[in-house]
Amino acid sequence: MPLPAPFDAARCDPARFDAAADTYDEHPHHLAIARRLVAGLRPVPAPELVVDVATGTGFAALAALATLAPRRVLAIDISPRMIEKAAAKTADGRVEWRVAPAVPLDLPDGAADVVLCASALHLIGASAPPEWRRVLRPGGQVAFSIPVAADFHPSPEFAASLPTDLAVPSDEAGAERIARAAGFASVRVTTTPAPRRSFLVFADVTA
Repeated sequence: MPLPAPFDAARCDPARFDAAADTYDEHPHHLAIARRLVAGLRPVPAPELVVDVATGTGFAALAALATLAPRRVLAIDISPRMIEKAAAKTADGRVEWRVAPAVPLDLPDGAADVVLCASALHLIGASAPPEWRRVLRPGGQVAFSIPVAADFHPSPEFAASLPTDLAVPSDEAGAERIARAAGFASVRVTTTPAPRRSFLVFADVTA
């Protein structure tokens, strides 16, 4: 299996996401996706560490905090302004809000119980799922979303900033292949309702 292309940090300009931070919460789609991802995880005892990759303003991290009762949540984003907005939502000491790139993650192998990535994989690229697989312990879970190709209509400027190594899938089988290509097992895929559909992908690391 060919390795994914290295993460291209130049395509993820923090300033572009900083500019979107103040209006990010106005789009209910982001909150709905984050909550669906957390709700779709299989029940487990309280995890030691949940990692929310490209947290934005923190929707998935906060949903995990409320639902999973983790000992610790690490929420990262390349945008300082997004992290600032997220951190203002809670003073819970279990959450660490960190300005950092999505790849590589500054975590040792097998450190996390759950990895979440809501509404951001198509911005990061194919190097992300193998990195999630690396930091998850045996038995750990990943939950991520990615747009449905038929409903994804980026502007030419936005499209030019997207990674070229990961195609937005057109069907659930294509979304499943993203997880399986990274070595995940027990993959489940659901599709959110129109008009702005996304695939929700849930998978495990084989124990």
